Amino acid sequence: MHVPIKRQLVQAGRHAAIILFGLLMLYPVLWLILSSFKPNHLIFTSGSLFPTSFTLEHYINGWKGLQGISFGRFFGNSVLISVMSVLGNVISCSLAAFAFSRLKFTFKGLWFSMMLVTIMLPYHVTLVPQYILYNELQWINTYFPLILPKWLAQDSFFILLMVQFIRGIPRELDESATIDGCGQSQIFFRIVVPLLVPALITTAIFTFLWSWDDFFSQMIYLSKIDLFTVQLGIRSLFDPSGQSDWGALLAMSTLSLLPVTIIFLLFQRYFLEGIATTGLK
Repeated sequence: MHVPIKRQLVQAGRHAAIILFGLLMLYPVLWLILSSFKPNHLIFTSGSLFPTSFTLEHYINGWKGLQGISFGRFFGNSVLISVMSVLGNVISCSLAAFAFSRLKFTFKGLWFSMMLVTIMLPYHVTLVPQYILYNELQWINTYFPLILPKWLAQDSFFILLMVQFIRGIPRELDESATIDGCGQSQIFFRIVVPLLVPALITTAIFTFLWSWDDFFSQMIYLSKIDLFTVQLGIRSLFDPSGQSDWGALLAMSTLSLLPVTIIFLLFQRYFLEGIATTGLK
């Protein structure tokens, strides 16, 4: 057997293994989507992945929501929190990263080290003091605990990501802009930001995904049903006593996947570019 034929067979075998592994990983998602169209009595009893009869009843019942509040309200709440979180992280983290990578100020190294230490702190360590603080500020059952920290550059991971990216931008560009009379703000907006777009899009995608999928923080700070997000609404459809409307739960879970899937598909090229370019720099 010729060597090229062997290589082709080996390559075909690798591709087949990757495709099989991918299908195994996608099976739970496929089961979720297809089961949302099955009648309730067939969801857990039917041995077939594909439904033998289709129904849209689960989507209709699930969209009605809870206690007279439509699930559309929950989607709107999640969109509000996610969009405001994205704007906050993109603006505040880019400014903080520019300061750490380009500006000179007192105890710069100390502040940068303290920022890195916060990455290693588990969220649960700071949960109690944060809750006490927000409770004193009367921010419980508001969106401030979920949104405001994003506007204060709380996510150190994204600051570090942008710092590494900005450090790869030649300082000669800054010096040329300074000679032309640009100040630090003009250097940031006219030179750094346009070159920082891949990292900004990566930050935006990650922030949206994490905010949209967040359940723990929303469960801690939100208890009024009219403030519920998609994740809390889906959790409310589950009844531990066994009387859950599984069809509606699966239907709303399927709909909750649409925004993150669409955003990832639209910005996938920028997302991969941001990760790869940051790593090279």
